[in-house]
Amino acid sequence: MRNRYLDLLRFLAIVRVVVYHVTGWATLTLVFPAMSVMFALAGSLMAASLQRWGTGAVVRRLRRLLPSLWVLAAVFVPAMLLTGLPLSPKVLLWLFPIADPPANGWGAVALSVIWYLRDYLWFVLASPVALWLFRRAPVPTLIAPYVLLVAAELGLLPPVPGALHHFGLYFGAWLLGFAHQAGMLRRLANRVLVPVALALAAAGAAWIVTHPGPRGYDLNDNPLGNALWSAAFILVLLGRGPASAAWVDRRATFGRAVTVVNRRALTVYLWHMPFVVALTPLVDVVGWSHQDPLGLAIRVVLVFALVAVVTVLVGWVEDLAARRPVELVPGGARPGPGAGRVAVPQPRAARESETVEVSAR
Repeated sequence: MRNRYLDLLRFLAIVRVVVYHVTGWATLTLVFPAMSVMFALAGSLMAASLQRWGTGAVVRRLRRLLPSLWVLAAVFVPAMLLTGLPLSPKVLLWLFPIADPPANGWGAVALSVIWYLRDYLWFVLASPVALWLFRRAPVPTLIAPYVLLVAAELGLLPPVPGALHHFGLYFGAWLLGFAHQAGMLRRLANRVLVPVALALAAAGAAWIVTHPGPRGYDLNDNPLGNALWSAAFILVLLGRGPASAAWVDRRATFGRAVTVVNRRALTVYLWHMPFVVALTPLVDVVGWSHQDPLGLAIRVVLVFALVAVVTVLVGWVEDLAARRPVELVPGGARPGPGAGRVAVPQPRAARESETVEVSAR
């Protein structure tokens, strides 16, 4: 059974990411730290998969992660090769991005969101060991990434690459997902959870205010502030959120939108940035300033419209990767046999739902 509250959080996170990339509004990162929330949800799902499938969950997760990337690469890698990207063995990283795959000038901007898949891939590979450690020493395992990040930010470690900052920031959120799946966050009494969340938020806010980045108070420029602020959000959202959210489906249109975005999360995330980059100069040509509310609103609508088109065209790859019946637009009423949906034959025991219902234990 699907947990519609988790579906709702993922829906809000994806929409927030797209709107932020169109508008550049730093305030959005503070109002809803979407990337950390997405990693926390993914960590919870990964823990549930490991509990069910063991280490085989790693292969299952990679099987669902990579095909959508390959579709994107099939379009953009040839285009980059034709516009100056050197052909080298590093191009193979577009098949398995264990490190940042190569890109030329325009490709580096249009495909900048690939870092998410790089981090996601590393976290999936690390999850069997991390979950083993978490079950034996949950609190030390949970705080380890944050301690590493604090040490790096305070200069207590030699200069570290940006990827290590991402590990301290986002793997901490991933492990909070482990705690959510285990029921630890919900079992925390208010007298513990509320002061901890407030302390984290206060420490994060203080660091953000005293260490502004090039874009002001944008969390993306402030790893430590981001980690602390986001951890507070995750504790509240997952520790005190409802067990489900059946009201999401009371309005059919909204419920369908939540379902579509959840079933096509990778497609939306991977493809939205190329459209943002492509539309920015085009919109400027017709006279809409970056600061013009009307121009920004039109760009948001256009990006979502283009993402909707590409989602219909290639989003079904996510169905194939998950070994579920293929749908052009997910969430419709299930038709009878032969009514236009292509079913992928599979043993029932081999099916894996997009979102695992997480019980509060």
